[in-house]
Amino acid sequence: MSATQTNEESKYTLTPEELERFGEELDAIRQRIVADLGEADADYIRKVVKYQRGFEVAGRAMFYLPPLWPAAVASLSISKILDNMEIGHNVMHGQYDWMGDPGLNSRMFEWDTMAPSENWKYGHNYMHHTYTNIVGKDRDVGYGILRMDEDQEWRPYYLGNPVYAFLLMTFFEWGVALHDLEVDELVAGRRTWAQNREIAARIWKKVRKQVAKDYVVFPVLSGPFFFSTLAGNAVANLVRNLWTFNIIFCGHFPAGVATFSIEETENETRGGWYYRQLLGSANITGSKLMHVMSGNLSHQIEHHLFPDIPARRYPEIAVEVKEICERYGLQYNTGPLHKQLGSVFAKICRLALPDRKKPAPDPAGVTETPLAA
Repeated sequence: MSATQTNEESKYTLTPEELERFGEELDAIRQRIVADLGEADADYIRKVVKYQRGFEVAGRAMFYLPPLWPAAVASLSISKILDNMEIGHNVMHGQYDWMGDPGLNSRMFEWDTMAPSENWKYGHNYMHHTYTNIVGKDRDVGYGILRMDEDQEWRPYYLGNPVYAFLLMTFFEWGVALHDLEVDELVAGRRTWAQNREIAARIWKKVRKQVAKDYVVFPVLSGPFFFSTLAGNAVANLVRNLWTFNIIFCGHFPAGVATFSIEETENETRGGWYYRQLLGSANITGSKLMHVMSGNLSHQIEHHLFPDIPARRYPEIAVEVKEICERYGLQYNTGPLHKQLGSVFAKICRLALPDRKKPAPDPAGVTETPLAA
């Protein structure tokens, strides 16, 4: 928050002194968890990797038995979701770098999706997690495609908001892969193709590899079951895309999630950064299985507060974070999947339309009411 701004002029409701204490309490949680990391955390992620690989092997094997096609698709879908959410996303945040395991190191890991890890780590780990929900700086607000906040100026293009959202959900891995090209900036003339040369080269290399694996190599290996295997791989990718989109959007765009202006975040303190992460995220309640399948991004608040702490720790951290929020009078946005998802899609449809114009205030301080006919 700028030193010249008052609380009334911004979304910050805590005084500078309260923000400092707030930040210190969250720092203390982080330091305690980091000091406690050990074998239980390592065993957990290795167990998840083991299950993920088991589901993949089982799924691909069942494609050789046509009556088991639905089970094969389900098994492969689970494998792809685990690889994307609980393993890939979290490993590339550096959550397990302390283990010294090359297969779980953020600098070396590559996931089973169209987006190259190197591009994703810059766009997500740095840009999104540093500038979370700052309109004009966080490119994940609408992904350059959707209008997801009132502070995004409405244009007739946004009448297609629901259609764009459906297409992004269906082809989400492609959307994530192409996101770093910043096509909207290219169209606006604020970015050049020369700036995208290396980014595009990495995307092309990764896309060729993924397409060959899922739509050529494995179908060919299945011999007479080529087309059923190809279809099964496509459906598994679709299931992963739908699930990932919904979890991510429920963590970032349901009702009550705050956005911030660039001016509001000038000279931001550590406590102010925590504050923005808290109010710019939302959680999803559910079972332990749902949390695992979401990569614990159902605890999006805790993830944005502590992105490099193993996600399996988020449920225990959430209890303390919620208690701190209650003491400081801050909103802790959480709810079941259907509620959060409903508010996300309501927002997508509402923001497709022009903003309702507020009536101009009467200079005399009195608002005139038309007489009934």
